[in-house]
Amino acid sequence: MTEYIEFKKKRELGDVLSDTFAFLRSQFKPFFITFFRIVGPYLLVMMISLGLYMFFVGDSLNVALMGTGAPSTSNLGIMFGVSILYLVSIVIVYTMSQSTVLHYIKSYANGKGKIDEAAIKSEVYQRFGSFLGLGFLVVLSIMVGIFICCVPGIYLWVPLALSFSVLVFDQKGAVDAYGYSFKLIKDEWWITFATLVVVIIIVSIASYAFALPAVIYQWAKMGVLSGEMDAESMTNLFQDPVYLILNMIGTLAQFLLNLISVVAGALIYFNLNEKKNFTGTYERIQDLGETPDKY
Repeated sequence: MTEYIEFKKKRELGDVLSDTFAFLRSQFKPFFITFFRIVGPYLLVMMISLGLYMFFVGDSLNVALMGTGAPSTSNLGIMFGVSILYLVSIVIVYTMSQSTVLHYIKSYANGKGKIDEAAIKSEVYQRFGSFLGLGFLVVLSIMVGIFICCVPGIYLWVPLALSFSVLVFDQKGAVDAYGYSFKLIKDEWWITFATLVVVIIIVSIASYAFALPAVIYQWAKMGVLSGEMDAESMTNLFQDPVYLILNMIGTLAQFLLNLISVVAGALIYFNLNEKKNFTGTYERIQDLGETPDKY
Protein backbone atom coordinates (compact mmCIF):
# COMPACT_ATOMS: atom_id res chain seq x y z
CA MET A 1 0.00 0.00 0.00
CA THR A 2 1.28 3.46 -0.92
CA GLU A 3 0.56 6.64 0.98
CA TYR A 4 -2.41 8.55 -0.42
CA ILE A 5 -1.80 12.28 -0.87
CA GLU A 6 -4.96 14.38 -0.56
CA PHE A 7 -4.73 17.17 -3.15
CA LYS A 8 -8.00 18.95 -2.38
CA LYS A 9 -7.06 20.72 0.83
CA LYS A 10 -5.38 23.88 2.15
CA ARG A 11 -1.59 23.92 2.43
CA GLU A 12 1.15 26.19 3.68
CA LEU A 13 4.35 26.71 1.67
CA GLY A 14 6.21 23.94 3.50
CA ASP A 15 3.31 21.52 2.97
CA VAL A 16 3.33 22.21 -0.79
CA LEU A 17 7.01 21.30 -0.99
CA SER A 18 6.83 18.21 1.23
CA ASP A 19 3.67 16.86 -0.44
CA THR A 20 5.15 17.41 -3.90
CA PHE A 21 8.03 15.07 -3.14
CA ALA A 22 5.80 12.72 -1.13
CA PHE A 23 3.49 12.32 -4.14
CA LEU A 24 6.36 11.69 -6.57
CA ARG A 25 7.95 9.23 -4.15
CA SER A 26 4.77 7.25 -3.52
CA GLN A 27 3.70 7.28 -7.19
CA PHE A 28 7.17 7.00 -8.73
CA LYS A 29 6.67 3.74 -10.63
CA PRO A 30 3.06 4.13 -11.93
CA PHE A 31 3.60 7.83 -12.60
CA PHE A 32 6.68 7.43 -14.78
CA ILE A 33 5.35 4.30 -16.51
CA THR A 34 2.25 6.26 -17.54
CA PHE A 35 4.30 9.33 -18.40
CA PHE A 36 6.75 7.53 -20.68
CA ARG A 37 4.03 5.51 -22.38
CA ILE A 38 2.32 8.74 -23.43
CA VAL A 39 5.19 11.20 -23.83
CA GLY A 40 8.08 8.77 -24.41
CA PRO A 41 7.93 8.51 -28.23
CA TYR A 42 7.84 12.31 -28.64
CA LEU A 43 10.57 12.73 -26.02
CA LEU A 44 12.77 10.30 -27.98
CA VAL A 45 12.29 12.37 -31.15
CA MET A 46 13.21 15.52 -29.21
CA MET A 47 16.41 13.97 -27.86
CA ILE A 48 17.48 12.65 -31.27
CA SER A 49 16.77 16.02 -32.91
CA LEU A 50 18.78 17.72 -30.14
CA GLY A 51 21.77 15.51 -30.88
CA LEU A 52 21.48 16.14 -34.63
CA TYR A 53 21.04 19.87 -34.06
CA MET A 54 24.19 20.12 -31.95
CA PHE A 55 26.14 17.99 -34.45
CA PHE A 56 25.24 20.06 -37.51
CA VAL A 57 25.58 23.38 -35.68
CA GLY A 58 29.03 22.23 -34.58
CA ASP A 59 29.90 21.28 -38.13
CA SER A 60 28.91 24.73 -39.44
CA LEU A 61 30.75 26.41 -36.55
CA ASN A 62 33.83 24.33 -37.31
CA VAL A 63 33.82 25.45 -40.95
CA ALA A 64 33.34 29.10 -39.99
CA LEU A 65 36.04 29.22 -37.28
CA MET A 66 38.64 27.25 -39.20
CA GLY A 67 38.20 29.46 -42.26
CA THR A 68 37.75 26.58 -44.68
CA GLY A 69 34.95 28.29 -46.53
CA ALA A 70 31.21 28.70 -46.09
CA PRO A 71 29.02 25.75 -45.06
CA SER A 72 27.57 23.90 -48.04
CA THR A 73 23.99 24.54 -49.10
CA SER A 74 23.06 20.95 -48.29
CA ASN A 75 24.48 21.26 -44.75
CA LEU A 76 22.60 24.50 -44.19
CA GLY A 77 19.40 22.87 -45.46
CA ILE A 78 19.85 19.89 -43.15
CA MET A 79 20.63 22.19 -40.20
CA PHE A 80 17.50 24.24 -40.91
CA GLY A 81 15.35 21.10 -41.13
CA VAL A 82 16.81 19.67 -37.92
CA SER A 83 16.29 23.02 -36.17
CA ILE A 84 12.62 23.06 -37.17
CA LEU A 85 12.21 19.44 -36.05
CA TYR A 86 13.84 20.23 -32.71
CA LEU A 87 11.67 23.32 -32.15
CA VAL A 88 8.45 21.50 -33.03
CA SER A 89 9.38 18.51 -30.85
CA ILE A 90 10.09 20.82 -27.88
CA VAL A 91 6.65 22.41 -28.18
CA ILE A 92 4.90 19.04 -28.47
CA VAL A 93 6.85 17.39 -25.65
CA TYR A 94 6.43 20.23 -23.17
CA THR A 95 2.73 20.55 -24.00
CA MET A 96 2.05 16.83 -23.67
CA SER A 97 4.21 16.39 -20.58
CA GLN A 98 2.41 19.13 -18.65
CA SER A 99 -0.95 17.79 -19.78
CA THR A 100 0.00 14.22 -18.83
CA VAL A 101 1.14 15.19 -15.35
CA LEU A 102 -1.97 17.25 -14.62
CA HIS A 103 -4.37 14.64 -16.02
CA TYR A 104 -2.55 11.97 -13.99
CA ILE A 105 -3.10 14.06 -10.84
CA LYS A 106 -6.75 14.58 -11.81
CA SER A 107 -7.26 10.82 -12.21
CA TYR A 108 -5.36 10.18 -8.95
CA ALA A 109 -7.38 12.73 -6.96
CA ASN A 110 -10.78 11.66 -8.37
CA GLY A 111 -9.94 7.99 -7.91
CA LYS A 112 -8.68 8.45 -4.35
CA GLY A 113 -5.26 7.12 -5.27
CA LYS A 114 -6.28 4.92 -8.20
CA ILE A 115 -5.57 5.98 -11.78
CA ASP A 116 -7.07 5.16 -15.16
CA GLU A 117 -4.21 5.22 -17.68
CA ALA A 118 -6.50 4.84 -20.70
CA ALA A 119 -8.59 7.83 -19.61
CA ILE A 120 -5.44 9.89 -18.95
CA LYS A 121 -4.08 9.18 -22.43
CA SER A 122 -7.43 9.94 -24.05
CA GLU A 123 -7.79 13.28 -22.24
CA VAL A 124 -4.18 14.28 -23.04
CA TYR A 125 -4.84 13.91 -26.77
CA GLN A 126 -8.32 15.46 -26.58
CA ARG A 127 -7.06 18.58 -24.76
CA PHE A 128 -3.84 18.97 -26.76
CA GLY A 129 -5.25 21.88 -28.79
CA SER A 130 -6.46 23.67 -25.65
CA PHE A 131 -3.07 23.25 -23.95
CA LEU A 132 -1.27 24.48 -27.06
CA GLY A 133 -3.55 27.52 -27.38
CA LEU A 134 -3.26 28.39 -23.70
CA GLY A 135 0.51 27.96 -23.87
CA PHE A 136 0.65 30.42 -26.76
CA LEU A 137 -1.45 32.96 -24.80
CA VAL A 138 0.69 32.55 -21.68
CA VAL A 139 4.05 32.88 -23.46
CA LEU A 140 2.85 35.85 -25.52
CA SER A 141 1.43 37.66 -22.47
CA ILE A 142 4.56 37.17 -20.36
CA MET A 143 6.84 38.22 -23.24
CA VAL A 144 4.81 41.39 -23.80
CA GLY A 145 4.84 42.09 -20.05
CA ILE A 146 8.62 41.68 -19.88
CA PHE A 147 9.08 43.80 -23.02
CA ILE A 148 7.02 46.67 -21.56
CA CYS A 149 8.67 46.40 -18.17
CA CYS A 150 10.03 43.46 -16.18
CA VAL A 151 7.50 43.95 -13.35
CA PRO A 152 4.33 43.30 -15.43
CA GLY A 153 5.95 40.16 -16.81
CA ILE A 154 6.62 38.84 -13.31
CA TYR A 155 3.10 39.77 -12.18
CA LEU A 156 1.53 37.92 -15.14
CA TRP A 157 3.75 34.88 -14.67
CA VAL A 158 2.29 34.04 -11.24
CA PRO A 159 -1.40 33.57 -12.19
CA LEU A 160 -0.66 32.24 -15.67
CA ALA A 161 1.60 29.54 -14.22
CA LEU A 162 -1.58 28.13 -12.62
CA SER A 163 -3.80 28.56 -15.68
CA PHE A 164 -2.96 25.05 -16.96
CA SER A 165 -4.20 23.55 -13.69
CA VAL A 166 -7.40 25.58 -14.08
CA LEU A 167 -7.75 24.21 -17.62
CA VAL A 168 -7.63 20.60 -16.36
CA PHE A 169 -9.21 20.61 -12.92
CA ASP A 170 -11.98 23.14 -13.66
CA GLN A 171 -12.49 21.76 -17.18
CA LYS A 172 -12.44 25.21 -18.73
CA GLY A 173 -11.43 26.31 -22.21
CA ALA A 174 -8.12 28.02 -22.88
CA VAL A 175 -9.54 31.57 -22.78
CA ASP A 176 -11.67 30.92 -19.68
CA ALA A 177 -8.75 29.28 -17.87
CA TYR A 178 -6.57 32.27 -18.75
CA GLY A 179 -9.08 34.70 -17.23
CA TYR A 180 -10.01 32.64 -14.18
CA SER A 181 -6.37 32.23 -13.10
CA PHE A 182 -6.32 35.94 -12.17
CA LYS A 183 -9.42 35.50 -9.99
CA LEU A 184 -7.87 32.45 -8.38
CA ILE A 185 -4.80 34.29 -7.06
CA LYS A 186 -6.67 37.42 -5.96
CA ASP A 187 -5.38 38.42 -2.50
CA GLU A 188 -2.95 35.47 -2.66
CA TRP A 189 -0.39 36.78 -5.18
CA TRP A 190 2.57 37.21 -2.83
CA ILE A 191 2.40 33.81 -1.15
CA THR A 192 1.87 32.16 -4.54
CA PHE A 193 4.86 34.05 -5.93
CA ALA A 194 7.02 33.02 -2.96
CA THR A 195 6.02 29.36 -3.29
CA LEU A 196 6.74 29.29 -7.03
CA VAL A 197 10.13 30.95 -6.54
CA VAL A 198 11.17 28.43 -3.88
CA VAL A 199 10.16 25.54 -6.17
CA ILE A 200 12.09 27.03 -9.08
CA ILE A 201 15.20 27.49 -6.94
CA ILE A 202 15.09 23.85 -5.82
CA VAL A 203 14.57 22.58 -9.38
CA SER A 204 17.29 24.88 -10.75
CA ILE A 205 19.87 23.68 -8.22
CA ALA A 206 19.07 20.05 -8.99
CA SER A 207 19.18 20.73 -12.74
CA TYR A 208 22.56 22.40 -12.44
CA ALA A 209 23.94 19.26 -10.80
CA PHE A 210 22.98 17.20 -13.87
CA ALA A 211 24.38 19.82 -16.27
CA LEU A 212 27.73 19.94 -14.44
CA PRO A 213 29.33 16.83 -16.05
CA ALA A 214 28.92 18.29 -19.55
CA VAL A 215 30.36 21.63 -18.39
CA ILE A 216 33.38 19.98 -16.76
CA TYR A 217 34.01 17.86 -19.86
CA GLN A 218 33.70 21.00 -22.02
CA TRP A 219 36.27 22.84 -19.90
CA ALA A 220 38.61 19.86 -20.03
CA LYS A 221 38.35 19.62 -23.82
CA MET A 222 38.90 23.35 -24.24
CA GLY A 223 41.96 23.28 -21.98
CA VAL A 224 40.45 25.52 -19.32
CA LEU A 225 41.37 23.13 -16.50
CA SER A 226 44.97 22.76 -17.70
CA GLY A 227 45.35 26.45 -18.55
CA GLU A 228 46.10 25.74 -22.22
CA MET A 229 43.29 26.75 -24.58
CA ASP A 230 42.97 24.51 -27.64
CA ALA A 231 41.13 26.20 -30.52
CA GLU A 232 40.80 22.98 -32.50
CA SER A 233 39.16 21.19 -29.59
CA MET A 234 36.71 24.07 -29.23
CA THR A 235 35.59 23.76 -32.86
CA ASN A 236 35.24 19.95 -32.66
CA LEU A 237 33.46 19.93 -29.31
CA PHE A 238 29.91 19.75 -30.74
CA GLN A 239 30.89 16.69 -32.76
CA ASP A 240 32.41 14.89 -29.79
CA PRO A 241 30.14 11.85 -29.00
CA VAL A 242 30.92 12.01 -25.27
CA TYR A 243 29.99 15.71 -25.08
CA LEU A 244 26.80 15.13 -27.09
CA ILE A 245 25.74 12.23 -24.85
CA LEU A 246 26.46 14.19 -21.65
CA ASN A 247 24.44 17.12 -22.97
CA MET A 248 21.54 14.89 -23.95
CA ILE A 249 21.54 13.20 -20.52
CA GLY A 250 21.69 16.59 -18.80
CA THR A 251 18.84 17.93 -20.94
CA LEU A 252 16.70 14.86 -20.25
CA ALA A 253 17.34 15.11 -16.49
CA GLN A 254 16.50 18.83 -16.46
CA PHE A 255 13.31 18.14 -18.41
CA LEU A 256 12.18 15.46 -15.95
CA LEU A 257 13.05 17.65 -12.96
CA ASN A 258 10.75 20.34 -14.36
CA LEU A 259 7.87 17.94 -13.71
CA ILE A 260 8.34 18.78 -10.03
CA SER A 261 7.20 22.32 -10.83
CA VAL A 262 4.04 21.00 -12.50
CA VAL A 263 3.11 18.87 -9.48
CA ALA A 264 3.83 21.77 -7.12
CA GLY A 265 1.70 24.05 -9.32
CA ALA A 266 -1.21 21.61 -9.03
CA LEU A 267 -0.91 21.61 -5.23
CA ILE A 268 -0.84 25.42 -5.22
CA TYR A 269 -3.97 25.46 -7.38
CA PHE A 270 -5.85 23.11 -5.03
CA ASN A 271 -4.75 25.18 -2.03
CA LEU A 272 -6.12 28.39 -3.56
CA ASN A 273 -9.24 26.67 -4.87
CA GLU A 274 -9.95 25.26 -1.41
CA LYS A 275 -9.59 28.69 0.19
CA LYS A 276 -12.07 30.22 -2.25
CA ASN A 277 -14.47 27.41 -3.16
CA PHE A 278 -14.10 24.73 -0.42
CA THR A 279 -14.42 22.04 -3.10
CA GLY A 280 -12.53 19.37 -1.17
CA THR A 281 -14.32 20.21 2.08
CA TYR A 282 -17.75 19.79 0.46
CA GLU A 283 -16.67 16.48 -1.07
CA ARG A 284 -15.44 15.16 2.27
CA ILE A 285 -18.69 16.21 3.97
CA GLN A 286 -20.64 14.45 1.23
CA ASP A 287 -18.52 11.31 1.67
CA LEU A 288 -19.22 11.34 5.42
CA GLY A 289 -22.93 11.48 4.71
CA GLU A 290 -22.83 8.41 2.52
CA THR A 291 -23.60 5.21 4.43
CA PRO A 292 -22.05 2.10 2.93
CA ASP A 293 -24.44 -0.71 2.11
CA LYS A 294 -23.47 -3.57 4.42
CA TYR A 295 -26.29 -5.90 3.47
